[in-house]
Amino acid sequence: MKAMWKYSAVLMAMMLSSSGLGAQSATTTPQEVTFTKDVAPILQRSCQSCHRPDNIAPMPLLTYEQARPWAKSIKEKVLLRIMPPWYIDPNVGIRKFKNDGGLSDQEIATIVKWVDGGAPRGNPADLPPPLVFDDSKWKIGEPDLIVQMLPKDLEIAGSGPDQWRNFLADSGLKEDRYIKAVEVKPVKGARVIHHIGTSLVYPDGGGQAVIQAKNGNVFDDGSGRLMKAGSKVNFGLHIHAYTGQPTATNVAIAFKFHPKGYVPKFVAITELMGDDSELDLPPNTDNIRTDSYLIMSKPTRLLTFTPHMHTRGKAMCLEVIYPEKSKKRDGSRVELLSCANNFNFNWMMAYEYASDVQPLLPAGSVLHFTSWHNNTSSNKLNLDPDNWIGYGQRSIDDMSVAWVTYYNMSEEEFKQAVAERNATSKQNLSSKLAQ
Repeated sequence: MKAMWKYSAVLMAMMLSSSGLGAQSATTTPQEVTFTKDVAPILQRSCQSCHRPDNIAPMPLLTYEQARPWAKSIKEKVLLRIMPPWYIDPNVGIRKFKNDGGLSDQEIATIVKWVDGGAPRGNPADLPPPLVFDDSKWKIGEPDLIVQMLPKDLEIAGSGPDQWRNFLADSGLKEDRYIKAVEVKPVKGARVIHHIGTSLVYPDGGGQAVIQAKNGNVFDDGSGRLMKAGSKVNFGLHIHAYTGQPTATNVAIAFKFHPKGYVPKFVAITELMGDDSELDLPPNTDNIRTDSYLIMSKPTRLLTFTPHMHTRGKAMCLEVIYPEKSKKRDGSRVELLSCANNFNFNWMMAYEYASDVQPLLPAGSVLHFTSWHNNTSSNKLNLDPDNWIGYGQRSIDDMSVAWVTYYNMSEEEFKQAVAERNATSKQNLSSKLAQ
């Protein structure tokens, strides 16, 4: 038995050595891409917020020892742009976002070169200082108001069907205030929460959806969202009980306000696009198309695009149909804004346009989204391609909607914004030509 064990150990060592995937020395060649110098900074920026102990990712990627066994999988996921989760097509439409969580082409090439080169460790002295995570802190900074969903944690069983729970919490706000920044996050038990939808419920029965990006929403100067005195916060949870053990969970929302008495020039609105109540997804059918439209009756600045589908969702693209004729053809001018061309139900993303590229839409513009679903066996998330699927809350049902956040402007404000955008574009072009 000892002889057999020694033979196996020697054979394994030979295999690792010949494949270049065994233990790596600290010495490197000048052109070598290493973990410590090249890859670790990418993981810190784009991966470790989730890939760390006791968080939502399946494995930590804080150290070389943790990342090395997953090298080939990491390469595959970044090449396919599956990870990190950011599903906007970088080749079409608007390409600058405030909350861009994707990797650049150069970062992807770096990871590929590292893996193809045997995934060497590199010089330990090149390793950046480890990140320090403090989940008690808010990414928007110190809040003025925090509203917790429940006074006591919600207990979720270790297994069971999806749950959709709504909880209404008093905000305690005594006067109208305008929101400068807002952030929603699980304060406990993040693994059992698939996604959270929050909305403000005003005393008069009206309300306003609060859609946020991963790191919270911070409104540009001169803009904000109204929160009325006496408002309540509705927390809508989609819960996945799959951890295998009972889990306590809770959620909180944090607000930063503009100064008291301040009224921003522009007030943000979040509106739902789409009527998917009659969604029709025939069995064993791919590229099932759904269209939805939203007329913008006033000049508008578009801030955020948030597509929403379920497990059969494949892609969703947003375009604007302008009220003016095309300069090249007789029809209306159409501009593609964004395409979530690799939609992933496991990651509900809000895409925040960068301030200098936020679409400026004249009155009469029509927002149009097109979604596609895949109800075939080629969809890995589709558990029953032989079944007809319609609208529903369950993950095995489906949806086709999108939230858009925007604010309206006067005609004068719109013309000024367009003139400033054109002047900036000319200046940037002149700078490029001068280089």
